[in-house]
Amino acid sequence: MDKLTRMTKFWGICAGVAVGVAVGGGLFTFVYARGASYLTNDPKACANCHIMREHYEAWVKSSHRSVATCNDCHTPPGFVAKYVTKAENGFFHSLYFTTGDFPDPLRIKPRNRVVTEQACRKCHTPIVEAIEAHRDNEALSCMKCHADVGHPLRGAFAPEMNPHHER
Repeated sequence: MDKLTRMTKFWGICAGVAVGVAVGGGLFTFVYARGASYLTNDPKACANCHIMREHYEAWVKSSHRSVATCNDCHTPPGFVAKYVTKAENGFFHSLYFTTGDFPDPLRIKPRNRVVTEQACRKCHTPIVEAIEAHRDNEALSCMKCHADVGHPLRGAFAPEMNPHHER
């Protein structure tokens, strides 16, 4: 066997081992973190990770419990958009879950803030339209004043998100 063939075989084996470790680690994390539960619409799935338990328990006590699940507010409408968002968020959630390195308190990412804002506007269209009809050019953000509506946790949101929280 010539040197080029041996090197090609060596790097092929290395690549195979690396892919195997990555796939194995991913499958382990998916099973250990009960990843299949995130494919459902059950809010209990969001509480699989300990950092979300308080959010889940607060949602259970909130006014939104009877009208909205986590997916209603935190994923966009449409099958593809919903599961693309779930996959993207799931990747970061599994990374945080596996490494234990997560922001505490949690902060909503800008892209997810847009999704949640759109969900507010969808369910509360008549109210939003009535408010916007009397506004100047000032941008309206539901979450600026109502950041803690779905799962109120005192101090869990950045002060600039909710002027009612102590600064």
